[in-house]
Amino acid sequence: MRNFNKLVILSLVIYAVLAVFAAVVIQTRQDRRGQSYKVEINRIMGEIEAGMAGTEKVTDVSEMLDRLDLRAYPSVEAVVYLPVSGTDREAAMNFYSGANGLQSAVYPLYQYEDRGIAADTSRAGGRESGSGGEVIAGYLRFDYRGADSGRQYLLLTQGALLVMELFLLGVLFYLGRHLIQPFHRMQDLTYELSKGNLQGDVKADRSQYFGKFLWGLSELKDALRTSRRREMDLQREKKLLLLSLSHDIKTPLSMIRLYAKALEDGIYQTGDEQQNAYRQIGEKAGQIEEFVGEIVKASREDIVQIEVVKGEFYLKELMQWVEAVYGEKCALRKCALTIGTYQNRIFQGDLNRLMEVFENLFENAFKYGDGRRIQITFYEEDYCQLVRVFNTGEPVAEKEFVHLFDSFFRGGNTRGQQGNGLGLYICREIMHRMDGEIFAECEAEGMAFVVVLPLQGVGIC
Repeated sequence: MRNFNKLVILSLVIYAVLAVFAAVVIQTRQDRRGQSYKVEINRIMGEIEAGMAGTEKVTDVSEMLDRLDLRAYPSVEAVVYLPVSGTDREAAMNFYSGANGLQSAVYPLYQYEDRGIAADTSRAGGRESGSGGEVIAGYLRFDYRGADSGRQYLLLTQGALLVMELFLLGVLFYLGRHLIQPFHRMQDLTYELSKGNLQGDVKADRSQYFGKFLWGLSELKDALRTSRRREMDLQREKKLLLLSLSHDIKTPLSMIRLYAKALEDGIYQTGDEQQNAYRQIGEKAGQIEEFVGEIVKASREDIVQIEVVKGEFYLKELMQWVEAVYGEKCALRKCALTIGTYQNRIFQGDLNRLMEVFENLFENAFKYGDGRRIQITFYEEDYCQLVRVFNTGEPVAEKEFVHLFDSFFRGGNTRGQQGNGLGLYICREIMHRMDGEIFAECEAEGMAFVVVLPLQGVGIC
């Protein structure tokens, strides 16, 4: 939660920096634009002064303004001339009224007795006027776009940044309330599960993000609790069975010892009596052998509980999963993975369980192969689809080959790799429950496992 709070503070800091930066940039541009119109007015005044040099007609100013090209002056929108003589009140009011939303500046235009008409550029930032004999001939109004428009950009920019920051804060607080806080409330749940604490129930959460997740954890907890209870019941039953069989073994064992003692002491004198004793010893030994067989069978039954949900799937779905999951793993291990061509047939079975089978095959290839190549090929035989997974490496010995799919069996090529010897046993159990089969093949370069899937509507291969 501390990191989340730091993220909120960071977003506020970034907003403040961007807001200040935008304000500085817009204000700088505004100040520059605010000074540009004065420069352009001075240039216009200089152009009028140069054009009117030597003329004695004040009315020529209007003609000069008509010929003035304002495209060379981006800030100035219009120049209006108001002569002093011959101007009525309405024209003067229009001259001094608003400039259609623009800013304006008014400069006097002087007429000199010795030079005629010239501009008083001292007020426009130009040269100083001469002394004596000057008369105001009229006024020039310059309409320009001033620096006020920059304030609008500043307000719009600051408003946009504020809206974005509020939106970001809203998203962060939403994520904090609906994702981070629920996650912190259940952060100890997985730890408790790993420690085997299966007591209590998982509290439901209405969050649309964690509702299904918590429901899944609750189902997992119930499944683990049921599995533990079943395991305890199974262990109890096995213990009772072992106690019962151990008690039953004592009877024939005591009889064997009794007959053996009698034979040793020479109690049986005739050949018939001795033959009967030998026969009884053999029968009792057979009974003990049956009891031992039941013990071995009980110890190997129900090693894993495998449930298969029958459905329909395409072969392409399985191969796409293999390529997506193990393509990258093989690339990281620099192991060449090749998948042959196949016909996208439909099958009946449990796709998730079949993925588990291929997962075991690939993990075995990584553990016990040499990591050079894994190849998947396809072919059909007796109305069945056969998928062959081959990996290079050391094959198992011939005497170990027949025990590959036995529970708790590990071959001599494990080279100290960790394992419990149940992977291939589970694969076989899954394939049998899906009316399929799996078998192994030894080759000079490595091992191959063939997964047999019955085609749709064919049945057991």
